[in-house]
Amino acid sequence: MYRYLGGLVARGASGLLAPTAESALPVSASLLRHRGYSQAADRDDDPNFFSMVEGFFDRGAAIVEEQLVEDLKTRETLEQKRKRVRGILRIIKPCNHVLSLSFPIRRDSGEWEVIEAYRAQHSQHRTPCKGGIRFSTDVSMDEVKALASLMTYKCAIVDVPFGGAKAGVKINTKNYTDAELEKITRRFTIELAKKGFIGPGIDVPAPDMGTGEREMSWIADTFATTMGHNDINAHACVTGKPISQGGIHGRISATGRGVFHGIENFINDASFMSQIGMCPGLKDKTFIIQGFGNVGLHTMRYLHRYGAKCVGVAEMDGSIWNPNGMDPKELEDYKLANGSIVGFPDSSPYEGSLLEADCDILIPAASEKQLTKSNAHRIKAKIIAEGANGPTTPEADRIFLERNILVIPDMYLNAGGVTVSFFEWLKNLNHVSYGRLTFKYERDSNYHLLMSVQESLERKFGKHGGDIPVVPTSEFQARIAGASEKDIVHSGLAYTMERSARQIMRTANKYQLGLDLRTAAYVNAIEKIFRVYSDSGLIFT
Repeated sequence: MYRYLGGLVARGASGLLAPTAESALPVSASLLRHRGYSQAADRDDDPNFFSMVEGFFDRGAAIVEEQLVEDLKTRETLEQKRKRVRGILRIIKPCNHVLSLSFPIRRDSGEWEVIEAYRAQHSQHRTPCKGGIRFSTDVSMDEVKALASLMTYKCAIVDVPFGGAKAGVKINTKNYTDAELEKITRRFTIELAKKGFIGPGIDVPAPDMGTGEREMSWIADTFATTMGHNDINAHACVTGKPISQGGIHGRISATGRGVFHGIENFINDASFMSQIGMCPGLKDKTFIIQGFGNVGLHTMRYLHRYGAKCVGVAEMDGSIWNPNGMDPKELEDYKLANGSIVGFPDSSPYEGSLLEADCDILIPAASEKQLTKSNAHRIKAKIIAEGANGPTTPEADRIFLERNILVIPDMYLNAGGVTVSFFEWLKNLNHVSYGRLTFKYERDSNYHLLMSVQESLERKFGKHGGDIPVVPTSEFQARIAGASEKDIVHSGLAYTMERSARQIMRTANKYQLGLDLRTAAYVNAIEKIFRVYSDSGLIFT
């Protein structure tokens, strides 16, 4: 029942990474030629997803190649250095391993069904591999390979020490009972474990489309009671678990919160906003969200909290519109009660494509290839924030650059999930929650600090009128008891997203990429991954 597709790292001589006379040119001379999008774009603008990601990688690699050669500090000749760089770039690009599975389950009706599933491991330059598990009828080998490769670059961008992976089970969850979904999830876990595709130091899945805390809890329990029964770190085999199973506070909202922080970092940057003719800041900016799932809901919630206005939400079964804005809590409650956003009282139905409606920020948070050359010319937003993976085709990306639209790329913007997953994984390995060891000490220290200030003032000015009150500000009062686990997670995520945004901005300036943040992000990721391979050496080749 297994079809194991080994990851050959050697590739043919075709593509941008192949040695050519042009690649010997300095970056400034070959930049415009290599920044063409035709290599990644299908003429009908429905490119193979993995080829699309590889095309984006090729663009970044072509730009950074000469710089990597120049930065190599070895005694090799220039030609040997160039061959080394191209060799490592060829190693980075392909997907190392893909496991294709077929396994049977017995349905509640007594009928038997064969389930199709995949797990792709793109890179082991850092271990363990990391990536979500999605339950969807659209799952394919190409999709999991593409998403696994995006995870590699995503982890590198936010400095999370994981390789990229992804899994998919080809089912529609609405067609199965909870008992049947548990059977499928547990059996899939066993199959992964039997082939060495799951483990705290090997491969650590997480939630994705169609999965959540419940499925991650089943996975952790299955692994811990079977293959990992003698491993004290067994529950670190998966992240996104409930708190009771070793999960972490803030994980559910992490991806949406990361999208918010990513938008915030760029919309507050005066230089980027001046390039697209917008005023910095979120206050009174309008935005549209495609997809009101976990990512869309939390993105809407945080943007609304900081003064932005959601004028439209699009779902599979319909779109709603209100130019005066919508409240995320009211919309969430309505969807929970009715199973759909359609008919929400504080809105009107929107006919046509909501992606093309008037707004400042467009947030595609649904699925891949939503923005194509067929609708890119009609997009009115000045900022496109990619909450989903791969929502923009290369042809659409080119059009947006020509139209001076800022695209904040998926591989940076939705990295909040894997960042907080990293925090959860560390918590599981440490076997203690964040803040537990220092919580009381910090609280007592803050009180002693206030007492010290008060006593100093009284010694200086006396107590003629009674005690001198030292009243903390509301901000300090909120922090005086010490940082909770959620506080630490939120702070760590905000810092990670801010630092990564600054790195992408510096890369864009260094290589004169303008608004092409996607290429800047790929260049940034390639530089980091290249450094790992180069420093570790390739002794087995």
